[in-house]
Amino acid sequence: MALGTSHRLQDGVEAVETMTRFAFAILALASGVYTYLGVRSILDGSATAVFFAALIYSSAVSVAIYAFWTYMARFYPHVTGTAGRAAMLGVMALGCAMIIAMSSWLNAAALAGSAALEQHLAETLEDYTADLDQAHQNALAAQSLLPDIQRTQERFQRLADQERETGALTGTTGAGSVVQLLSQMASQLTELENGINASRERVTTLFDEGRKHLETMRTLVSAPGAINPRADQFSAEVVGLSGVITSLEQTSIAPSVKRAAEDLSLGFIAPVADGREADLATRQDQVMETIRSSVAAQSKVLSQAADQILERKPVAERRFVPLSSAEAVLRYAGDFIPSWAGAISIDILPAVLIFMLSIVHSTLRRQEQRLPFAERITAAELLQALEVQREIQRHGVDIETAMDTAERTEATDQSNIASFDLSGKGPRKGPPA
Repeated sequence: MALGTSHRLQDGVEAVETMTRFAFAILALASGVYTYLGVRSILDGSATAVFFAALIYSSAVSVAIYAFWTYMARFYPHVTGTAGRAAMLGVMALGCAMIIAMSSWLNAAALAGSAALEQHLAETLEDYTADLDQAHQNALAAQSLLPDIQRTQERFQRLADQERETGALTGTTGAGSVVQLLSQMASQLTELENGINASRERVTTLFDEGRKHLETMRTLVSAPGAINPRADQFSAEVVGLSGVITSLEQTSIAPSVKRAAEDLSLGFIAPVADGREADLATRQDQVMETIRSSVAAQSKVLSQAADQILERKPVAERRFVPLSSAEAVLRYAGDFIPSWAGAISIDILPAVLIFMLSIVHSTLRRQEQRLPFAERITAAELLQALEVQREIQRHGVDIETAMDTAERTEATDQSNIASFDLSGKGPRKGPPA
């Protein structure tokens, strides 16, 4: 039964030898084709130069892969020593690393290059969307001061009206020094309010322009067709959007608000009391001092609020870096694991076939070692051995001496001659005399 199993395994090895060579050739050719597509995506120059350069490189890769796995299939299954087997495994690992370096990543670029570039554009779009939102929020932050400014302006204006009409502050009606001062403060706050409103209109215009750039970029990311023209147009939109973000950063009204708030207090100039009566002049001086204190307090509040706005983190400068499909596949390798697995499997699959052959040859060797010589010899070989024995006896040759000489000669020949037979089949010995 064991002899029949050995024969079937031996016949199977011989039967798949042609298929093994064919599989190696097809896999090497497939790897070369995808390598050609990957190389074309990273080369620059004329179309003719790129074509021939990619063709030559991919042809060299195909030949190298086919030769490497053919050599491994020829030698590895027949190496039985531990040291030799370990050395062959080391050579195989080195060869696999070189194949991945020169071919597999280009195969992945051909399989997933366009998707990787779209991934790069999509992530860039998300970054610029966040930058535009942050710049818009920074530019509009000063708008939060508008209610306080309006409330203070209305209070000063109301006091001026009340003083003019009823003398609510000094007890004397008319447009005197107090009314003049209150109207002056209300006018300054009105100018600051108008500046904030004008800034809001400018910010809204810039933000709408930035959103248009984002919409165009979003369309380019998801649009069908070749990726390279879309990537070029995407870069142009990025330049425009970067200019909008910079303009938004420079449009913030917060520095102007801080300067205006400081001017309210530092530039406060109270008019001279114009009351004809001493008592009225004294009352006017007291009211104007009260107004000075109120303006100083309001100036401090506005200045502190402007400082908080100015302390906001500015938008970091961002530079869009265009990538080739091969570079994009490497950068976003974690997002395209199936493509990488397929690209590497095309190049490394022959190793599985070689390990299968190695297991079969090891099984054959173990079975042959356990079989007696009488079960390993065929009937034809037995008849030939008997015929040789009769010829030797007819010529009067000592069989034992001849056998010893033949064994010594065979041992010497085997130490100097290596077999390159893929099937591992060696000559069978005849039976002992």
